[in-house]
Amino acid sequence: MRLVFTLLDADGTGSLEAGDFDLMAKRVIAASPESGDTVKAAVLAAFRRYWATLAAELDANRDGRISFEEYVACVLSPERFDEAIGDFAKALAALGDPDGDGFVGRRDFAALMTAIGFAPANIEALFDAFGPSDADRIPVPVWTTGIKDYYSPEKTGIPGDHLVG
Repeated sequence: MRLVFTLLDADGTGSLEAGDFDLMAKRVIAASPESGDTVKAAVLAAFRRYWATLAAELDANRDGRISFEEYVACVLSPERFDEAIGDFAKALAALGDPDGDGFVGRRDFAALMTAIGFAPANIEALFDAFGPSDADRIPVPVWTTGIKDYYSPEKTGIPGDHLVG
């Protein structure tokens, strides 16, 4: 929980705000310059929807910010975020497939995950856990599922576990 919260707090203020999600989206989009405008717009929309869902569900005092204490509440009811996470997962995985062939290469994967803020060694371990092909690529649906699983606290023994060291 702390790792994800820290990553989402893109400006490092100690709380989540709408600007954090725009900043993160811009960083991620910049890491995939070869992707098309439609895919980039979908990523921005997914980040904004994620923020809107978190704010609606977790901003208990309605101050436009989510503290870590408020954020922890999402663990208790992850189903409230399924649609937002699903949109985010599809958009991010599509961004990693700039030529639209249905596969994400290691270089594109690493660029996006680095833009989010994950550690390089953990990124490499995660990519390897997805079982890349001999061409060092993974299918887009494998990454989409991996993202959804990462945000499902009841799942254990998943590739996403590599992101926490």
